[in-house]
Amino acid sequence: MHAISFTALLLSMLAAVGLTALAGMKALKDDFGTVALLEKGQILLTVVVLAVSAVLVQALVVRDFSYVYVRDYTDTFLPLFYAVTAFWAGQNGSFLFWYLCVAVMGWCMIYTPGYSRMDGRTKVFFWMLFFLVEIFFLFALTGPSNPFLKLDPVPADGRGLNPLLQNPGMIFHPPLLFLGYAGYTIPFCLALACRLSGNGREWLDLCRNWNIVAWIFLTSGIILGAWWSYMELGWGGYWAWDPVENASLIPWLAGTAFIHTAIVGRTRKTLLRTNVFMIALTFLLCFFATFVVRSGLIESLHAFGGSRMGIPLLVFMVAGLALTVYACLVQRKDDTGHIDDFASRPGMLFVASWLFLCLAGIVFLGVIWPVLSSLWSENPVGLDAGFYNRVCLPLFALLALIMSVCPWFSQKSGIADKVALSTVLGAGAGAAAVIFALGYRQPLALLSGAAGFMICVSVVLAFIRQKGMRSFLPAWGAYGVHLGVALMVIGVAFSGPYKLESEAVLAKGESMTVGAYEVRYLDLIHDHDNPAMDMHAAQLDVFLGGKPVGKLAPEKRLYRNFEQSTFAEVSVIPSLGEEVYATLLGFNEAGSVSLKVSINPLVNWIWIGGTLSCLIAFLCWRKIERR
Repeated sequence: MHAISFTALLLSMLAAVGLTALAGMKALKDDFGTVALLEKGQILLTVVVLAVSAVLVQALVVRDFSYVYVRDYTDTFLPLFYAVTAFWAGQNGSFLFWYLCVAVMGWCMIYTPGYSRMDGRTKVFFWMLFFLVEIFFLFALTGPSNPFLKLDPVPADGRGLNPLLQNPGMIFHPPLLFLGYAGYTIPFCLALACRLSGNGREWLDLCRNWNIVAWIFLTSGIILGAWWSYMELGWGGYWAWDPVENASLIPWLAGTAFIHTAIVGRTRKTLLRTNVFMIALTFLLCFFATFVVRSGLIESLHAFGGSRMGIPLLVFMVAGLALTVYACLVQRKDDTGHIDDFASRPGMLFVASWLFLCLAGIVFLGVIWPVLSSLWSENPVGLDAGFYNRVCLPLFALLALIMSVCPWFSQKSGIADKVALSTVLGAGAGAAAVIFALGYRQPLALLSGAAGFMICVSVVLAFIRQKGMRSFLPAWGAYGVHLGVALMVIGVAFSGPYKLESEAVLAKGESMTVGAYEVRYLDLIHDHDNPAMDMHAAQLDVFLGGKPVGKLAPEKRLYRNFEQSTFAEVSVIPSLGEEVYATLLGFNEAGSVSLKVSINPLVNWIWIGGTLSCLIAFLCWRKIERR
């Protein structure tokens, strides 16, 4: 099956090249009678990638070590569900999964109401661009990232999956990210196709639902990735401003900016070229995120090291940017309209969009700073978390403030509801006073906490005072997303600056104090029965004011095939207030343990708010009538 699968991908690439050439020639001749053929071509490409993906998954499940990829990412002791997740654990498999998502979405596009509303000219341009994207993936899969390389002789066992990837987060985090990346392919191709075909405005309505889906997938992937990092020792809490973490954040920031500029574009019939550039930038930044992971140019805890995909990714991004610039520079008679006043709802949305884009630019420069600094320094270094916290967090707080007041400005100019705006501002001042009185006086935390509360008040007032919103589901979705963001803002505001942490070496029966909490070490449990690993767990009791709060059991694990390193599994006592978080750093033969215990206030509001934003965003969908 190695050769058959590879040949199928190679033939798919040749077919995609042929279909692209056909679409290009028909577009030049204004002949659009081949749309049905292009659609059938996409369906065929999708069927092929589904089949070869099934072959790889089957090989992973049965541990067919004749595949180099299966050898590298599984072994006989790996649980079945982690064997399946190995599909996207390595470079070759992740590119195949990404292409699978792109192809399936292209197939689905054919049957959507929005697609039926596109004219023949736009469809031809759309498929020409879509096939070009698929050609890139097929080139990677038949060249530098071939997942069907054969191994001879066949080894008795594999190397195993990195223990850091043997976490429930591996089941959801990477697939959701790739689904988000793939989801932006449709709006990107649609925007450029409409621009090149002369249908410059309609694409904003046609791609609205696709953009929402892509945003939901990408957001949920980032939130789950943050939770995963929080639960893994050495990953810097829920957000360490690691280059690879930042790389996934950059397209999210650009995509969120586009959501808001698209609203202005639809309502005011303006920002046409801006919106085309924004969605194209979001799409290309998804590839930049992969470039950071795969190129080996930037050191990261999450990076996969160097590979041969760095240059192809760079070439693809440059070519995509050049095509985007050309499409945006093409003059169209519908490039009209302007924002009357920035003290208006469209003006506020526009300012928020550019703040998101500014944040994306700052994080982008931070990610590539080691490369840039190498031009003038022999010892280039990356920017630490302190830089991002000082520069980015105040801008996020400003965005939260804009979110709280934006609903009370009019569509044209000025304030639409002075009573509601005054109530929101008063609630913010009151919240700030209460937070200050409770002893939380760090300026940024104080501002962010008040801003989060203002958003909550603004959402409640919107449904009280704006009657039309109550029966309009997209409004429920938009305000619900903002409510989720408010909870996340509050969680971040307090979990970072007011985190308490302490380390100690304890013998059995001894205790350590962290803030108002007492942590007592009871015993060290050893488990050697699991053939895949040895496990050592510290048994801890936690008390607050002399009363028991719960038990903790942080672990140290030594995995087969990874004997050179030990891996920690944290233990937590969940709480909507202060969460107790423990890590077993080490132990000795006498039974003494080295522990790190932290108290993380309101951290779970981040996961609650993120989940709410992702789920309720589906209400933002709008029905599109078939033509």
